[in-house]
Amino acid sequence: MLQVSSDMSTMDFDLPSAISLSAAATTDVFIIISVMASVTWPVLIVAIPTVIVAKYIQGYYLSSARELMRMNGTTKAPIVNFAAETSQGVVSIRAFKMMDMFFENYLKLVDTDARLFFHSNAATEWLVLRIEALQNLIILTAALLIVLLPGKHLPGFVGLSLSYALTLSSIQVIMTRWYCNLSNNIVSVERIRQFMHLPPEPPAIIEETKPPASWPSHGRIELEDLKVRYRPNTPLVLKGITCTFKEGTRVGVVGRTGSGKTTLISALFRLVEPENGRILIDGLDICSMGLKDLRTKLSIIPQEPTLFRGSVRTNLDPLGMYSDNEIWEAMEKCQLKATISRLPMLLDSSVSDEGENWSVGQRQLFCLGRVLLKRNRILVLDEATASIDSATDAILQRIIREEFPGSTVITVAHRVPTITDSDMFMVLSYGELVEYDLPSKLMETNSAFSKLVAEYRSSYKRNSMQD
Repeated sequence: MLQVSSDMSTMDFDLPSAISLSAAATTDVFIIISVMASVTWPVLIVAIPTVIVAKYIQGYYLSSARELMRMNGTTKAPIVNFAAETSQGVVSIRAFKMMDMFFENYLKLVDTDARLFFHSNAATEWLVLRIEALQNLIILTAALLIVLLPGKHLPGFVGLSLSYALTLSSIQVIMTRWYCNLSNNIVSVERIRQFMHLPPEPPAIIEETKPPASWPSHGRIELEDLKVRYRPNTPLVLKGITCTFKEGTRVGVVGRTGSGKTTLISALFRLVEPENGRILIDGLDICSMGLKDLRTKLSIIPQEPTLFRGSVRTNLDPLGMYSDNEIWEAMEKCQLKATISRLPMLLDSSVSDEGENWSVGQRQLFCLGRVLLKRNRILVLDEATASIDSATDAILQRIIREEFPGSTVITVAHRVPTITDSDMFMVLSYGELVEYDLPSKLMETNSAFSKLVAEYRSSYKRNSMQD
């Protein structure tokens, strides 16, 4: 988004001025050459080839300059992102005394951006030097022709021709610079066009395939040869997964980093469309219905809890679908009622951007409160306890067990204790389904899941001994 904002600013402010100034300078150059030719027409014998050579040199320059501009466009966003991330985590950076490392990384990003900017300016000076040499050739030719060719030239016209000729070099440099700026800034238009032609999301509602209001009534999920890739011509992230999550079961999804756990959840919410295969919920293909009809029937507690600027009420019930009594009931179940009751504005208490005035554990309980209000038949926990303490983790797991006894709960987690009470376990590895069975059966054999449990136990014992 930072790159889009920069490109839009270039289109709104830089491009119009570059177009007008380059057009004005080009007009001046042709007028000057015309005045010189009206006095000594043989100067065209040199001027025309010189203009052709200058055009060739500009084309040679632009092939490199455009690539430098494209590269320079990708080096500015990391500086802004790094500065924003550093400001948000400045307390942790100072606590671990990592200021020097972050400062060095910031200087490296600035140097990378400045290096490309320097090369871009150096290429422009390379072009200007050659354009000036060509224009000086035209001026020298015009002066020699006036002196050497026989003919009666009025002194006034001779002075006019030479005075115009002397300004040719500076005007040509101005024209070259603005023309090059215009050509380089066109890269911004190119990037905006790429964003304009990104494939849009499917419609929110498709009346022909709208599911019933009671859907899903059971919560059965079937994956049929599911294959997913994020972009064309890239490797598959999920490679033909076929399994069934029975209604009312708790499914634990485990695997190492990069195994495809989060991609599976993204495919369930249609954040990424399947390359092949289907996902059926209670017998209906989710790819045939609108996004709103699908996503409003699924609940998720994400790894990074998200709150928005507003009030407690708008963060729990943004659409205003529930009464205050229902909201208070949900708050009581997710252990937030006592905290909010002590606030002077109660449900109208403020929530800042990203919920910075609430702790991470409280933000996660807010997400749990949203889920408790909706009461959907399918609940997804995507690394929901990765960034909270063990006490909040225990509260979260207990409330889910008590409040969603008949729902299908899919839990993606790294910590084995988080998913020990699951009815079924799915083990993914490099996008492939390695195991999917009852935990008792997987623990009885030398399975991938039993190896993950053994690794967790050994690391836990090792950490306990160090403490």
